[in-house]
Amino acid sequence: MSTSSTAPEPLVSKAVLYAGHGGPEVVLVGERPVRAPGPGEVRIKVVAAAINPTDILMRDIGYGAPQPATPGMDAAGIIEATGEGVTHISVGDEVMAALSPVRPEGGAQQSYIVVPAASVVRKPHGISLAEAATVPMNGLTALYALDHAGLTSGMTFAVTGGAGWLAYQAIVIAKQHGLRVIADAKAEEIDLVRGYGADIVVERGTGFAEAMRREVPDGVDALLDTALLAEKTFPAIKDGGIYIPVRGAIDVPSERGIQVRPVLVYEVLDRTDWLEALRDDVDAGLIVPKVAAEYAVDKIGEAHRFLESGGVRGRPVLVF
Repeated sequence: MSTSSTAPEPLVSKAVLYAGHGGPEVVLVGERPVRAPGPGEVRIKVVAAAINPTDILMRDIGYGAPQPATPGMDAAGIIEATGEGVTHISVGDEVMAALSPVRPEGGAQQSYIVVPAASVVRKPHGISLAEAATVPMNGLTALYALDHAGLTSGMTFAVTGGAGWLAYQAIVIAKQHGLRVIADAKAEEIDLVRGYGADIVVERGTGFAEAMRREVPDGVDALLDTALLAEKTFPAIKDGGIYIPVRGAIDVPSERGIQVRPVLVYEVLDRTDWLEALRDDVDAGLIVPKVAAEYAVDKIGEAHRFLESGGVRGRPVLVF
């Protein structure tokens, strides 16, 4: 039974739509029907939705999403209605949520969404809904990567693309696990990545793996490849170490017993405990959300061009 005074009715949502595959020109704004929440679900009035590289890839190749597709894996907003059995959040709560954009109902970039309650938690205190929208998906990816790595305190965890938003959250969380962290960065961003908490930062470029190996002669225990460098990272990894790609398995044979353990964040979108841990990290000031830019929904094409320009730190956010 809904906690609203009357049973919620279906409504129409303003939504980002992909008219097909291609560049920013295929990105439109239209409408989607939104149903009432069922048992164990909530309906959220979306205030902000993050824009991620995953959205660009989905625009390019589709991921098999039903057409017209609506992208977005992170949302923040206000609980508008709840379904039966939902107890940890209530109508009127400000929340953040993670969701799959390849489901028939589409992703986060629409003004109302229905989401499993397990994928929703109250937002952190003292930050805006736009800031909250930058946390869930990349935070869950970082937590899942560290879970895949299975390292214990004192072991060495490497991260490529060290200045990026996913890398930032991974570095912060790895340090909480007591790991020694080594990352790469452009020369002008080395101090930035040290500020994230990385113990060692090597210069990004063709020799980064060898530079990591010089710093860690036996090789790192596990490496999270946020920069999608694939086999170029292998020289940095010890024999029998762990390689963690963020977009599925790589089509390259491994070497020296290196284990490939892809991170598929779709598998952990319902980890309420992990979402709560991310919220607690933001509340404690360990993770500091960063909105790279805010865009009105009708400027979504500009937002894609901005993200594709490269070097974005934090995430651009759509504001409804």
